[in-house]
Amino acid sequence: MKVNEIFYSIQGEGTLIGIPMVFVRFTGCNLRCAWCDTKYAWEEGKEMSMEEIIGEIRKYKSNWVCLTGGEPLLQKDIYKLIDRLINLGYRVLLETNGSLSLEDLPCEEQLIVDMDIKTPSSGMSNFMNLENLELLGPKDAIKFVIADENDYNFMKEFIKNHEIKGEVIAQPEGNKNLKWLTEKVLEDGLNIRVLPQLHKIIWGDRRGV
Repeated sequence: MKVNEIFYSIQGEGTLIGIPMVFVRFTGCNLRCAWCDTKYAWEEGKEMSMEEIIGEIRKYKSNWVCLTGGEPLLQKDIYKLIDRLINLGYRVLLETNGSLSLEDLPCEEQLIVDMDIKTPSSGMSNFMNLENLELLGPKDAIKFVIADENDYNFMKEFIKNHEIKGEVIAQPEGNKNLKWLTEKVLEDGLNIRVLPQLHKIIWGDRRGV
């Protein structure tokens, strides 16, 4: 498996925001979002065995592991790693870009999926696998990164036209326009969460946090 970095920090995004966990960032992504903040993970990384990855995870005192990227589902042994981590007693958060099928993921209480729905500003909104919405449950979440009014309207229409079982998160791109986005959600009475990227508020663009 090709790994970009493994580190221990708080979760800065999504429904588990603020929880300390071990992050395993995998190398490689099949999308090229215009505002991607982890472009360094597209190519950089080193091959690691599953045992090496687990050995690094065990160095930290956390029962949460976040598998992120890049796109972790591109790693052929990702399902084996998820099963192994769950069997070892870890809770696993999978962050995925929404373009690849989730049908082979184990149906486990200890696994939570945070799936992106790419907005128009990303340039990747046509690559979403919408069949995944049927596979998500109440404990999972979908996330929209909102850069402008067009993205916001896209999100509103998407929520209106699709059945969503889990949480819906609106995240301002680069933490810009947080006040504007919050006021829009309140004005329209949307039953969703507005969340910034907490790690960027604390550490800026520093890597490995």
